[in-house]
Amino acid sequence: MVAGSGSQALIQALPRITPPSDVAILGPTYGEHARAWTASGHRVREVLDLDDAAQADVVVVVNPNNPDGRIVAPDMLVNLAHHLAARGGLLVVDEAFGDERPELSLTSRLCPGLVVLRSFGKFFGLAGLRLGFAVAETGMAARLGDHLGPWPVSGPALVIGTQALADEAWTKTTIIRLHEAASRLDQILGAAGLDILGGTSLFRLARHDQAAGIYERLGRAGILVRAFAHRPDILRFGLPGSGTEEQRLSTALSG
Repeated sequence: MVAGSGSQALIQALPRITPPSDVAILGPTYGEHARAWTASGHRVREVLDLDDAAQADVVVVVNPNNPDGRIVAPDMLVNLAHHLAARGGLLVVDEAFGDERPELSLTSRLCPGLVVLRSFGKFFGLAGLRLGFAVAETGMAARLGDHLGPWPVSGPALVIGTQALADEAWTKTTIIRLHEAASRLDQILGAAGLDILGGTSLFRLARHDQAAGIYERLGRAGILVRAFAHRPDILRFGLPGSGTEEQRLSTALSG
């Protein structure tokens, strides 16, 4: 396992230690993967189905996906990793939003040709700590560690991260709390006429014909949501942090 200053640093590092490759990214998804591989000179294409990625040298899958929560079965990903490894290829699985679905994680199923990225800031709410991990076999981990150099993560981040990851009781309680909060958010959005398209227990993706207007109205109320240039009818909502914030969102949506 290799620690970095957030999973974003690892997303940017992997293309730099990989020979020029044909990279297939299962999309639509988090845009930084495509930007990082393109910036390092790789040939990048977005695919909508993993069958279309079979001939790529590198395949990138965000699982669960951001922003729609799409899930690819772990067995399918392991099989793909074996297929790629047989040709000297690489499968990168970004599990940034996977903490609340531990049964999906491939961190315990490492095999040649597989790199799993884990974020710390999403589930634990400590994005400013700048801590992320790449889990890979020894050779790849060593190459990535050499590229990052010594001291890629601060001492305080390592101490806080170690304590947080060891608190299994908090993790179990938080998973339940997030599922309940996501259900309440779905009710708020549904009551405002938005259609839930997907998401995870950390965010919800919703559709509305007047999404652009809703985005502006929420912004004026000091509530930030994610809009998408390629789909102006959808918005991504993070979970409100309390009952008071849920009521604030509900009021802003009804206004």
